[in-house]
Amino acid sequence: MAAFAMAIGTLATGVCAADAAPPAWSLLPLPAVAKPSNAGVFDIAGGATVTVRGIATASMKAVVDNFTQRIANVRGLSLRTAASTDSPAAITFAIRPDAAVVGDEGYAITIGKAGIVVTARTERGAFNGSVTVWQLLTPPGWTRGAVAHVPYGSIEDHPRFAWRALLLDSSRHYQSAAEIKQLIDWMSLDKLNVLVWHITDDQGWRLPIPKYPELATKGACREAVGNDSEVSGARDKPYCKIYTAAEVSDIVRYAAERNVEIVPEIDLPGHSQAAIAAYPWLGVTGKRPPVWTDWGVSPWLLNPNAKSLQFVDDVMDEVMRLFPSHYVSIGGDEADKQQWNASPEVNAQMKALKLANMDELQGWFMQKVATYLVDHGRTPVGWDDEVEAGVALPREQVVMSWHGDHDERVALAALRQGHEVVMTPQESLYFDHLQSVHPDEWAGPPPAVTLRQAYETQVIPPGASTAEATHVIGVQAGLWAEQLLTFANHQHATFPRTAALAELGWSPPAAHDWNGFLGRLPAELRRYRALGMGAADTAFAPVFEVSRAASGKFRVALTNQVDNGEIRYTTDGAAPNIRSTLYTQPLMLPEGTTVQAATFASDGDVLATARSKTLDNATLLTRDGAALQTCSGEDPSRLQGARPAHGTSPVYAVEIGNACWMWPAANLQGATHVRVTAERLPWRYGDEARGAVVRPRHGTVDAIEIHADSCSGPGLATLPLAPTDGQVRQEATLPAPMPAGAHALCVFATGDPREGQWALGQISFSK
Repeated sequence: MAAFAMAIGTLATGVCAADAAPPAWSLLPLPAVAKPSNAGVFDIAGGATVTVRGIATASMKAVVDNFTQRIANVRGLSLRTAASTDSPAAITFAIRPDAAVVGDEGYAITIGKAGIVVTARTERGAFNGSVTVWQLLTPPGWTRGAVAHVPYGSIEDHPRFAWRALLLDSSRHYQSAAEIKQLIDWMSLDKLNVLVWHITDDQGWRLPIPKYPELATKGACREAVGNDSEVSGARDKPYCKIYTAAEVSDIVRYAAERNVEIVPEIDLPGHSQAAIAAYPWLGVTGKRPPVWTDWGVSPWLLNPNAKSLQFVDDVMDEVMRLFPSHYVSIGGDEADKQQWNASPEVNAQMKALKLANMDELQGWFMQKVATYLVDHGRTPVGWDDEVEAGVALPREQVVMSWHGDHDERVALAALRQGHEVVMTPQESLYFDHLQSVHPDEWAGPPPAVTLRQAYETQVIPPGASTAEATHVIGVQAGLWAEQLLTFANHQHATFPRTAALAELGWSPPAAHDWNGFLGRLPAELRRYRALGMGAADTAFAPVFEVSRAASGKFRVALTNQVDNGEIRYTTDGAAPNIRSTLYTQPLMLPEGTTVQAATFASDGDVLATARSKTLDNATLLTRDGAALQTCSGEDPSRLQGARPAHGTSPVYAVEIGNACWMWPAANLQGATHVRVTAERLPWRYGDEARGAVVRPRHGTVDAIEIHADSCSGPGLATLPLAPTDGQVRQEATLPAPMPAGAHALCVFATGDPREGQWALGQISFSK
């Protein structure tokens, strides 16, 4: 990495064909070998030609068309394609089966007086090379429509891992076919090449199976609970979503043109409540459950009998018809076996098969499914849960390892059982998780998965031998959609953490360097914006720490999560820009000031949009729920509230099942009144119900209680909370003015959270 940075630095100050030194290469993911030559630049202007030499297939035409369209849309340069027999082209794709590159995805690029030449063995390598050329044409500081000055040099590149994946959950919340294609477009530009499509679960079966039509008419529809009604259109209108076979085929085709393979996931034998809702004979009890409206782990498992196995075979036949991928995921995770344990029929089957327990029965069932796929030329993929339970998985199965605790011990066990393994630890690669604890963080489960945590994911389990490590075939991020209601949520959760994932999956391990990654990220963020992507700016967002100084002024300290970029601020009401004052040390400001702060790259590109804070007594006497601690010390979830008539939906920080918050050191001297905002959210947290904390009501409705020092300390106020749509606002007078000094406050909601989970929006004291 140091050598690469030095080469770029030399280039940036060297003599070039242009009057000023061209911007340095800023490539992400970092190539295996990149050598700027410091000898000049090749200019690309509108009207420049692109040609293909060698293999000129329809697939290769799609690569070139995709490339030229992207350059036109983002860079504002219209390139034209030309026959290879014409005069030398500005950009040439040379495709030869014997090209001196590494693997089918590898490529080489040379930039010199004769132009830019991309060499690859296959269309897949050519696509990856086209992405790098696009990045060469969009260096730091590029201007739309202006001539691109590309420094001479050479690149030899290939991926570290064959499997570089996102998992998309379309069961919990649905994405349209157009949105999925948009996601495929964007992920391919980070050189990610697998989309695991989680298309069935307890909350909805989204894949049409002609032999079982009620999967579409019943299994795809659930009651519109909570925010689901914002998508369905009304609370009395079911949340019904199903893809057509034509849409699936079009998505598969579209992905293939962008070097993305769609791997379908049909989760078995758990996560099957929607299927059983359509066909109750698939279950153990014979009863028809509703399609689940909760999140979590449902106990409705497929009956492990011959009839269910025939159903699975029939489903797999249609899956294999629609999806040409060599891989099919069959799940195998989170199979709550309480119904199996209670069933005399299932217990008799387990004994007849001479199996020791229900985990082994699941293993037997999954082996049957895996064998059917193998017999039809496919490779089964599934989760690592049974490895953790000590049961052998089907020997042919690729294992997606999501239990990343204890130094990836489960992944190591899977490797030692002889499996190929995809690393997808929930601790650092579940991108539905929060990205920060910022006040404006979007909805998601805890704990936070920061950009740096994603980048520093351990991809080879400690203790793995060199031979075992070769069976780690890739990395994968999860986009579980319980709290990703819309495509805007998906974009915010996915990008730019995919940039970190891209480097994990593509770049050589010796080049892995956090500071180098941060240095190349601003150019990638600008590309994201140019594509119209709603990427999160969380990592660079200014965070305010406000306190009252002895002088009476307000002390304001500004930081951001990655300690990178230039934070610039204003106090005159103007929006901050690259010419605004650079923050270098804590500010001392008078009461009544409003501070606005944003983060910029050194070239002026915006890394995080402006956040603001008004400095007055209300600032010190007010806390959003997100700024408080949970009473248990557990990390809170961020839950989205109801959409108001105007503005954006509120997002609350709350521990599911325990509506209790602590303000550890509240300095509220002289306060005489308190005001709270809260919202009652629908309970949809399934297995979390067992740990719900019920606090007695003191009347017919729930209330917010505020206590001093501890949750059993002196009561300061009780504010009744009548259930209503949206936020409730209540005020109360304190029994006496608050004393001097810092005191802990406990704030909790009475009642049973399983009847409605109260979330605290804000608590504010006044004098």
